[in-house]
Amino acid sequence: MMQRSHSAASGHPFRRSVLRGRVRPLRVREEDGDMKLFVLSFTAFFVCFYTLIA
Repeated sequence: MMQRSHSAASGHPFRRSVLRGRVRPLRVREEDGDMKLFVLSFTAFFVCFYTLIA
């Protein structure tokens, strides 16, 4: 089996265009998490209530 070099000049053009090691982790704010939980809960309640009516 042939070993490939992982240099920037080899591989798919998209892989060459992506910078390696420059990705910062996303920070989740607590307010954002609370809002997502509220929207999820509200949507679940709406779906359950709507299925009881229909």
